[in-house]
Amino acid sequence: MVDLISLEKQFLSAHIKEGGTCIDFTMGNGHDTAWLSKAVGENGKVYAFDIQEKALESTRNTLKEENCPDNCTLICDSHSNVLNYVSEKICAGVFNLGYLPGSGHKEITTLCPTTRKAVEAAISLLDKDAIILIAVYPGHEEGKLEGEMLDEYLRTFDRRKICVSRFQIVNSPTSPFFFAVESK
Repeated sequence: MVDLISLEKQFLSAHIKEGGTCIDFTMGNGHDTAWLSKAVGENGKVYAFDIQEKALESTRNTLKEENCPDNCTLICDSHSNVLNYVSEKICAGVFNLGYLPGSGHKEITTLCPTTRKAVEAAISLLDKDAIILIAVYPGHEEGKLEGEMLDEYLRTFDRRKICVSRFQIVNSPTSPFFFAVESK
């Protein structure tokens, strides 16, 4: 069976540059933040966003436990406000939509309007030959709506400038899937 997380990392690895800048738009427990931190190295930079202080605390612990370089800026704010914090071009960005794993607060989720604004901003920050991965979790109502919204929005791009792919287990409609948004 296809391991979507491994597939995501393969896509990211093809675009991440030593010393590059990345964004974890939904830091959660910090696993993607830590992976990006190691991938860009000591001279790179990672910005990570979450609206819950618990996520920042968990991410700080993950970064420490995994001996990550001191190259991360953790921001307690909505990913939709990314342009208030980041102006440089990025080589990669990651979204894991939904709720904070293990928090017990499944009612606090990413939402269509803020996700749309964040994805628009992320695309505007893409450097040449860069990528954004957006993991969608359609097993809950807001996740289903986000997936539909993103599918509709991402279809509007000229494929000669922005190439969008969707990876999904076809015979499991409520399983997570992801979009890969690549700049040319």
